Amino acid sequence: MANNNIGNNKKGQQAPIDNNYAHLQPQAIDVEKVVLGALMVDSDAFSMVSEVLKPDTFYEPRHQKIYQAIQTMNMEERPVDVMTLTDELAKMGELDRIGGPGYLMEVSSQVASAAHIESHARILAQRYLQRQLIHFAGGIETKAFDMSVDVDELMQQAEGELFQISQNNMKQDYTQIDPVIKDAVDILQRAAQNKGGLTGIPTGYHGMDEMTSGWQDSDLVIIAGRPAMGKTSFALSIAKNVAVDYGIPIGFFSLEMNNVQLVNRLISNVCEISGKKILNGQLDPSEWERLDKKIRALTGSPIYIDDTPGLSVFELRTKARRLVREKGVRMIMIDYLQLMNANGMKFGSRQEEVSTISRSLKGLAKELNIPVLALSQLSRNVENREGLEGKRPQLSDLRESGAIEQDADMVLFVHRPEYYHIYQDEKGNDLHGMAQIIIAKHRKGATGDVLLNFRGEFTRFQDPTDSYTPVQEGGEIMGSKMNGGAAGAPSGSGSAADGSLPPLPPPAPNGPLPF
Repeated sequence: MANNNIGNNKKGQQAPIDNNYAHLQPQAIDVEKVVLGALMVDSDAFSMVSEVLKPDTFYEPRHQKIYQAIQTMNMEERPVDVMTLTDELAKMGELDRIGGPGYLMEVSSQVASAAHIESHARILAQRYLQRQLIHFAGGIETKAFDMSVDVDELMQQAEGELFQISQNNMKQDYTQIDPVIKDAVDILQRAAQNKGGLTGIPTGYHGMDEMTSGWQDSDLVIIAGRPAMGKTSFALSIAKNVAVDYGIPIGFFSLEMNNVQLVNRLISNVCEISGKKILNGQLDPSEWERLDKKIRALTGSPIYIDDTPGLSVFELRTKARRLVREKGVRMIMIDYLQLMNANGMKFGSRQEEVSTISRSLKGLAKELNIPVLALSQLSRNVENREGLEGKRPQLSDLRESGAIEQDADMVLFVHRPEYYHIYQDEKGNDLHGMAQIIIAKHRKGATGDVLLNFRGEFTRFQDPTDSYTPVQEGGEIMGSKMNGGAAGAPSGSGSAADGSLPPLPPPAPNGPLPF
């Protein structure tokens, strides 16, 4: 009778279960008991699973407390068994909450040895990761339904949280030395076949190639300097050398200048036309001819520019992976590090955020196995020091974070003593129109100075052996926000709609400019 009543009463009917949300959280309670039991009967078992398991890995709350006690006792090098664990949990005030000594006896009695404990631990780690992803996806879904939430900020948050989950759960097993030796010998043999002694991507500067053997795979290279030293000019000179002269694909992430401003600087560099004339278009016939001839070297060069402002380190990783996969990019350049952010993660200070950014860039270089070059600012400490040596940048001058110095495989300082009215170094070298590239840190080789010519009017660095005519106007004509100068070319200047480059004849008198 009761059943009939229920059947006739729609309110009493059980609502259908939504299979999308009614799942139990991924768990393996029996496996948790087996792992804890093994840890109680085998004193060596903890070392096998300590890198994989943490208290939160366990789904059952009382199992979390038991493992936390086991973890504490192992860290203090105390023996772990049912009796000692009972005592430790009593001291923690958790013994009654886990079910008392009887529950510990029940758990320990389920296993006789620690056999297969590593496999069991990996099962628990997988379940824990699944729960994390479910929690992450649920949180993002809830916020995505909220119309008051900014979608761009939500994307940044999602990237940050997913990156954090990935980093926290990333484990790499050890490797026996034999295959590593084979890889090292193979690299050595390939290097021996290269008569120039280069093992990495050539810098385009003989002195630097001798000291560095080129830009090395998996290296994070920091290029730093004070304002007006020519950091961006140096980076663009490297980009030109690598992509135009050697045809090696590179990705250039410009967080400060737009792509037209950046290309204008490249045109000035390659065509040897002053930045001022690139801006105002007042070229004489010989310069138009030189532009027409040399700009074709830039056309089709494998330089891929991304000028996304406020780029996050997580967006950078995604874009860099795609560039490597789709375009075969072999080097990444970033201008500049302090303009990046790590949105989606919480930090107590800007220093912590910059530390995360630099660590992520190093991780990206290792993951993609390509060099990553990032520009960085220096603090004002340089300006407060006196004398020839006082104006030389130091590693301690790196702005906002000591982690940059720590994470970098190589730190280069761009230094122009001429800027400080210093015209001769301690060795008696003439420093007029010269720049010192100071290799302050080099994890794989020597440190020291490399002298280069600086052509400020062309935003260009070149070897001293190249032809050079000193100029009166020093510094960079095309400044940047970072250096407190002009922002460069207006964004409206540009090229044909289809990106093609027509011939550039000298302009007729009073006629339209061809460029």
